Amino acid sequence: MKLTYLAAGLFAAAAVAGPVKADKLDDIIASGTLRCAVVLDFPPMGSRDENNNPVGFDVDYCNDLATALGVKAEIVETPFPERIPALMSGRVDVGVASTSDTLERAKTIGVTIPYYAFENSVTVNDKTDITTWEGMKGKTVGATAGTYEAIWLEGQVKEWGEGEFRPYQTQADVFLALSQGQLDATVSTTEVANANVKGGKFPGIKIVDKAPMVPDYVSLFTMRQEYGLINYMNLFINQQVRTGRYAELYKKWIGEGEPANLTVQGVYR
Repeated sequence: MKLTYLAAGLFAAAAVAGPVKADKLDDIIASGTLRCAVVLDFPPMGSRDENNNPVGFDVDYCNDLATALGVKAEIVETPFPERIPALMSGRVDVGVASTSDTLERAKTIGVTIPYYAFENSVTVNDKTDITTWEGMKGKTVGATAGTYEAIWLEGQVKEWGEGEFRPYQTQADVFLALSQGQLDATVSTTEVANANVKGGKFPGIKIVDKAPMVPDYVSLFTMRQEYGLINYMNLFINQQVRTGRYAELYKKWIGEGEPANLTVQGVYR
């Protein structure tokens, strides 16, 4: 009799709890494909080669994550403003898209520990008289809408009380406007600034100064409730660093200097 009651109780508890739902990590493994949002107008993090194939640090990082999961990678080209909408609409599973880990974004999406950290530089049209970051005061400046650089630069224009800030849809649009003289200056990651100055696609631009911004720590992201996938990606980032793969990708795509430290003194260990 007691066994009957026990079995009935367990059955009732299971019925109340309902079926166990697989999380996104299980779904990705079962599907055999990891769909990554990657920005492809952001060299050296993401771009296209002469054969129109996606290449860059973020592309390789997505491929590495897919390999670790035992699935194939699918690179989904996603401009900066579309990164989170692409996730929310189900077009991608994760973002490997140089996405700043802001508290505002964390209200909507789940972010990992940093996988990269950027410093920022001021790039100008070489016909201007700007030689330092303060020289942007009163000028026409712009950056890619919604990015860490754009938020900072627009704030500076408001603080100065003069000049004009213009948002653009893509990084390529910003540097084209700069090259054509529609902008006097922009702020972007040092990596992107170097790539665009050296690449020759946007003539008449030069780097003049570092921007006085704290490092821009960027994270992988997925849906906020996907704790299993977030935990997995956190461990993946940790292993990318401790196996030397992070340094290997840095040397391959950035080449100069040492990769940025991904820890904040007194916070991350």
